[in-house]
Amino acid sequence: MRPPTAIPAVSVTYAQAGTSTQPNALGMRPMQELAYQKRGEQYLLIKSPPASGKSRALMFIALDKLENQGLKQAIIVVPEKSIGSSFHNEPLSQYGFWTDWHVEPKWNLCDAPGGDGGSENSGKVNAVKTFLDSNAKVLVCTHATFRFAVDQFGIDVFDDRLLAIDEFHHVSANPDNKLGDHIRQLMTRDKTHIVAMTGSYFRGDAEAVLHPDDESRFDTVTYTYYEQLNGYQYLKQLDLGYYFYSGSYTDEIMQVLNPNEKTILHIPNVNSRESTKDKIREVEHIIDELGEWQGIDPETGFQRVQTTDGRVLKIADLVDDDPSKRDKVANALKDPSQKYNRDHVDIIIALGMAKEGFDWIWCEHALTIGYRSSLTEIIQIIGRATRDAPGKTRARFTNLIAEPDASEAAVTEAVNDTLKAIAASLLMEQVLAPRFEFKPKRADNQPTPGFDYGEGGYQPGQCNVGVNPETGQIQLEIKGLPEPKTPEAARICREDLTDLVTAFVQDKPTIERGLFDEELVPEELTQVRMGKIVKEKFPDLEQDDKEAVRQHAIAALNVVQQAKKAAELGGSYQTRDAGEEAAPNTALIDGVRQFALSVTELDIDLIDHINPFGEAYAILSKSMSEERLKQVAAVIAAKRITLTLEEARELAKRAIRFKNEKGRLPSITAADPWEKRMAEGIAFLQRKVKEDSNA
Repeated sequence: MRPPTAIPAVSVTYAQAGTSTQPNALGMRPMQELAYQKRGEQYLLIKSPPASGKSRALMFIALDKLENQGLKQAIIVVPEKSIGSSFHNEPLSQYGFWTDWHVEPKWNLCDAPGGDGGSENSGKVNAVKTFLDSNAKVLVCTHATFRFAVDQFGIDVFDDRLLAIDEFHHVSANPDNKLGDHIRQLMTRDKTHIVAMTGSYFRGDAEAVLHPDDESRFDTVTYTYYEQLNGYQYLKQLDLGYYFYSGSYTDEIMQVLNPNEKTILHIPNVNSRESTKDKIREVEHIIDELGEWQGIDPETGFQRVQTTDGRVLKIADLVDDDPSKRDKVANALKDPSQKYNRDHVDIIIALGMAKEGFDWIWCEHALTIGYRSSLTEIIQIIGRATRDAPGKTRARFTNLIAEPDASEAAVTEAVNDTLKAIAASLLMEQVLAPRFEFKPKRADNQPTPGFDYGEGGYQPGQCNVGVNPETGQIQLEIKGLPEPKTPEAARICREDLTDLVTAFVQDKPTIERGLFDEELVPEELTQVRMGKIVKEKFPDLEQDDKEAVRQHAIAALNVVQQAKKAAELGGSYQTRDAGEEAAPNTALIDGVRQFALSVTELDIDLIDHINPFGEAYAILSKSMSEERLKQVAAVIAAKRITLTLEEARELAKRAIRFKNEKGRLPSITAADPWEKRMAEGIAFLQRKVKEDSNA
């Protein structure tokens, strides 16, 4: 049995500017100030990373709506009871605000005993109605309690009130999603104010959070991971690593678990192939690997384990289902008096807990065993390690995944997990990157104030790369790039490109072909597949705007990938094995510049001609043997299908665009593979018409 094989980590270094934690005169951090500026909006969507202060931003907005906008009450809805503590009383006036946040204890239903509602336990649901009929101002409850309350009392009882929904990605545009359906009903009635908050505005199942028509009614506050981490005071570096192992993970766990790091370890779901099917034994094995058991702390319930160097680790076990044990441990972890005590606990072992909304600022390492089916869940887990804390200069996320093995019966599942891990890696690279501003290259372009264009300054004859040192934003000029024509398309290009990249990398046929189809024409992915995703996500956009959005999304994905490649070749991109320090670097920005300068002319046709998964395959080939790669490729090739009618139609549309530009239709004998593929799309449709007429 060999040790886990490391996929080189994404390592991002930040400026430690201190700005994202610096309050203004009202006690608001930058994200909170941005949100407060839009406090008058009826529908407000806050997209902001974990630990950026969304809970307090909501407090500021809710207090203004209650005092100055004529709303009767504010109802805060959270996905699980533990998150309700984020909305306990806050003395905001101590920091400059005009009043304090106060929730009467009886109206924080997350602190009340019992279930969340339903016919068998309707106490909390009835409490919602009692609150609505009272003069009280603020209620906190779970998503489930709110859903049951709507079912029982209807929509109109929430008129003239603020509904604030935390972790909004639990909503779905799918009609079967009850919370999403209730939101749609409220918006149709249009008498409720809604503030939606999320750290990851996409779902792991690629289902849309909101229907585009509903989403367009929200005013959006977007605060990126880059802005958040770049403005921290202490945390300087974030690493993401993926590791493959063979055999049992319990035999390899110490290859990636460092006892000297404050760690949240999520063991695999009992139904996953990584699980040994005995979660209690797995925890016992991990504790045994860490050292010699010294007993249980009677006050906290933490396991005490002495390491070989004599230190005693405090380990919180949240896996044990015994309520008396787990509740004591959970309560000890939530103890507010210990929040700033770094020595309170060393390692937390969990299965379904300690993810969303869990606040342990000292966490340096989020270690997850097995692939999580939801990209949202991965974002949330990474968010556990991205809190700023004194002395914490580096944090990392590690995913330990079972290697695909063609001898397994579950080989297809294993391959799928590998593809999902790659998709998650691509997405996180996108999420952690600075925000791009793509501009068409024109002769009359001028440098934008506030942007640094490198040693030579702005060069009118080149496609320039500028960096705003204040925001970290990267401006890149691309020849032939269309500008969005409508405000909505411009907003999408400015704020929603990550959502499109998410849908793209989660599209299984796309990632399979991008990684393992040797005959792939990249434009089939960059133009046809991404074009289809844009069309489905934004059906009301005009065709020109759909194309502009598509090009911006592909540019965002491919520029990051090519920047990574260029920086690696140039020696400035840092990759490291577990436990190895990475030196400070500006790899991504350097790589963008190197990529832009490495081509004669940076144009959109060149970007469309790049396989977005090429770099992911290069990394995969470093971590797997040639034999294993061939086995994976064979599994995927076995289920490959020929051209579909929908793909042929999209190719035909591209062929018409080709004809408008070139004055002729694509040729089936063309040397250029993309021109040939478009011609094949036309030929496919012609055959289909002939077959149908002969039927």
